Amino acid sequence: MYTISVQAHYDAAHLLRDYEGKCARLHGHRYVVQVALQMAEVGSKGMAYDFGDLKGHLKTLAARFDHQNLNDIPPFTEIESTAENQARFFFDEMKKLIPPDLAGGLLYARVSESPGQWAQYGPLETGS
Repeated sequence: MYTISVQAHYDAAHLLRDYEGKCARLHGHRYVVQVALQMAEVGSKGMAYDFGDLKGHLKTLAARFDHQNLNDIPPFTEIESTAENQARFFFDEMKKLIPPDLAGGLLYARVSESPGQWAQYGPLETGS
């Protein structure tokens, strides 16, 4: 099995509306988002998937949030702009951007809001 991963970043502000504590106040992060794609085989060019294409898709999505208040941008106008919800957003949107025959190989999207802590979203793993 081959796994490739790319990352992008965006600087954004947000606040947590349904939270008691300092994160209820407007504050910012340099977010780092990472996605990973797993493939059983490489193609004729020796690649599982083109890094440039994968990173291009991710950077396009991240650019929507760069230097923005996340609470002003859907879907975070309706749901909390937590790292968990951002990870799910990136996972779901990346599945739409990569070819349908490869979308099942998307392993996860991971969002870090500061070094040493991250949230990850991916399909539920079932035991064998």
